[in-house]
Amino acid sequence: MGTYRTHHCSELRPEHAGQRATLAGWVATKRDHHGVIFIDLRDRDGVTQVVFRPEQNPEAAKLSHGLRSEDVISVSGVVETRSEATVNPNLATGRIELVADALTILNKSEVPPFPLDDPSVNEDLRLQYRYLDLRTPTMHANLRLRHKVTKAVRDYFDSQGFFEIETPILSNPTPEGARDFLVPSRLHPGDFYALPQAPQQYKQLLQVGGLEKYFQIAKCFRDEDLRADRQPEFTQIDVEASFVGQEDIIALCEGMLRRIWKDAQGIEIPEKFPRMTYREAMDRYGSDKPDIRFGLELVDLTQDFLSSDFKVFRGIAESGGVIRALNAKGAAPLLSREQLKKWEEWAKSEFRAKGLAYIKWAPGGEWDSPIVKFFGEAEKKAIVEKLNFAEGDIVFFGADKRDAASEVLGRVRLRVAEVLGLIKAAGDRLAFLWVVDFPLLAYLPEEHCWTAVHHPFTRPNADDVPKMERGEYEDLRAVAYDVVLNGIELGGGSIRIHERDLQAKMFAALGIGPEEQQRKFGHILKAFSFGAPPHGGIALGLDRLVMLMAQADSIREVMAFPKNNRGMDLMSGAPLEVEPKSLRDLQIAVTKRA
Repeated sequence: MGTYRTHHCSELRPEHAGQRATLAGWVATKRDHHGVIFIDLRDRDGVTQVVFRPEQNPEAAKLSHGLRSEDVISVSGVVETRSEATVNPNLATGRIELVADALTILNKSEVPPFPLDDPSVNEDLRLQYRYLDLRTPTMHANLRLRHKVTKAVRDYFDSQGFFEIETPILSNPTPEGARDFLVPSRLHPGDFYALPQAPQQYKQLLQVGGLEKYFQIAKCFRDEDLRADRQPEFTQIDVEASFVGQEDIIALCEGMLRRIWKDAQGIEIPEKFPRMTYREAMDRYGSDKPDIRFGLELVDLTQDFLSSDFKVFRGIAESGGVIRALNAKGAAPLLSREQLKKWEEWAKSEFRAKGLAYIKWAPGGEWDSPIVKFFGEAEKKAIVEKLNFAEGDIVFFGADKRDAASEVLGRVRLRVAEVLGLIKAAGDRLAFLWVVDFPLLAYLPEEHCWTAVHHPFTRPNADDVPKMERGEYEDLRAVAYDVVLNGIELGGGSIRIHERDLQAKMFAALGIGPEEQQRKFGHILKAFSFGAPPHGGIALGLDRLVMLMAQADSIREVMAFPKNNRGMDLMSGAPLEVEPKSLRDLQIAVTKRA
């Protein structure tokens, strides 16, 4: 096999008994049993127990006494089967051991800064010594899974006639909704490249170039606040094709995901995923990426409060808002009044909600709520009948504009699901879902303008184009689609605008005038004037997808060298100050923070 080994540490089995073998790897553990040294030798693929007995080779046995955790060694010896009493059922190699008669120490290790087998180690310490953390079986398994996923992606798209094509990293800014990372140009002082948030314009230009079927496992960059499923640099599965519609892209993506789960984990997933419109998802679940593994659906009570004596709800209903409610079935014994008060403060701070009204029907008690005294018999009857409200339940209310009220209850729904153990009870179930018919535009009241919900190259629904041309931007639908798994967005895409005139109208709706259009997007508008084909695509977050498959808590667990939650590389120290000469070459002056 090579200079240092004949087998990997996962390979030896009872059928190898009596054979000589040479293994190489790291000392995971060492045990001294009355002068007989046992070590667990670990490499990338597994662990094998190695025994050093003085009678086999006194010199090697003596040398083994000085071994310690993470020393790198090569050992040779004879494979022996273990007695039934000493079999280790937790190891694939647990029925054999290597009785060593030769030992070479390839490199000594300092004492590691943390035990590699301790899952409770602080994450920042793990990231500071990531090269050690990478030695753990969990990280090996996660990165092996990531490799299998990317291989499945490449094999699938190759079978579908797609070309893998790289697009530039240094480019112009892309309107993807987040801040760009900027790179100064030394050759053009005062000008900057942007690192791509996505290869959006390039993949569309590839379609103009007649390539027809493109994919890429693309590096993308966004300067945004971080969380468990975000990194400043991330990887996405990027796909674009010509002469396709929404159904073609959806079928293509479902086929890819089936291939991924089958090849990487041996799991069969459904051929077709259920679908739901954006409007239905928001009205029923309070989310455009709903977790459909459990119920807890929102109920509309707007009509029931139009003539209510409760002026707050009635006023919202009369002004075009909605009254929605969610029954946390059986949650009353689990949530105290103090906890409910904390939930209300959370709703206020997180969503700028005016509050989080509720009615608690404690076991053996009456309705407990600050607002129930304002309700008439008609409203109470509606709550009982429409929500199946009963003793032991808590009903939460959202009263606001349509999506705002639903969004608050959607987040409450997930908290309730955790309290009731519904998410845990769902176990390994995979609930895929397509959400379609997204809004094309969203109004930003603070900036008094419209913005693209996805990006400005998204195609409007054909039936809504006349409204767009008349300047009626509310409730325009996009030919856009997201694929969701267990309440987490795996990816999203759309059919694109391919006509220059329609693209210019979209820019105009976003307040991008002719001069700015030419400055920022002149190249793609010009390209569209040379016979651009109809095209569309989708992009899926590779890191997030592997995170879900690995059942990890963060995408950092499935990336080799991630940043921490402050965007820092604790191992290399990045970001760092640069030498003054480098700044002078770029003609950049840095103002020091106080």
